[in-house]
Amino acid sequence: MSMTQPPIRDAASVVLLRDAHSTPKVLMGQRGKNAAFMPDKFVFPGGAVDPEDASVALPGAPSPKCLARLGGHGSALLAAALRETWEETGLTLKQCNGLIYFFRAITPPARPRRFDARFFLADADNMIETDLDDFSQASDELRHLHWVPLTEARSLNLPFITEVVLAEVDALARTMEAPSSVPFFDNSSGTSRFLRIE
Repeated sequence: MSMTQPPIRDAASVVLLRDAHSTPKVLMGQRGKNAAFMPDKFVFPGGAVDPEDASVALPGAPSPKCLARLGGHGSALLAAALRETWEETGLTLKQCNGLIYFFRAITPPARPRRFDARFFLADADNMIETDLDDFSQASDELRHLHWVPLTEARSLNLPFITEVVLAEVDALARTMEAPSSVPFFDNSSGTSRFLRIE
């Protein structure tokens, strides 16, 4: 008996990195134990693209290469990245042209919710307008928001894909430059494929 799969929604997630040149740290929070998607897991701020994101005026022009790699929904994905960062952390990214698109993954079948998630890396020291330790304006979607040393992040209760993303962040933290191609875990069907977005 086949089960109807939930729709795959576009989503954006932001990896905020601070102290990149000394002791790199990433901002993570824990999803609630009753969350429908990845309960109790530590994740980066992010979420689904809302219809309104397509009409948002972006602060700062993203690079043409970034937009080309993101495809037709590029502006909406970048707007969602900025919005979700604010909603879930209370931190304001002042521009989108500093966001580095570095990873993409589609949630495998047989999950209660499925996303086509694009991951962006941001240099928090240069891109956040507000106090990096002030989460007072954050929603309650993520608990235990804190800066985790990159060397310790994999010891948390993580989804598998977050572990993969952390390995990519570790490689990019030294240069903070866009990768030559973007890794893409395509689980849109029953067969997983690893691709590269040039």
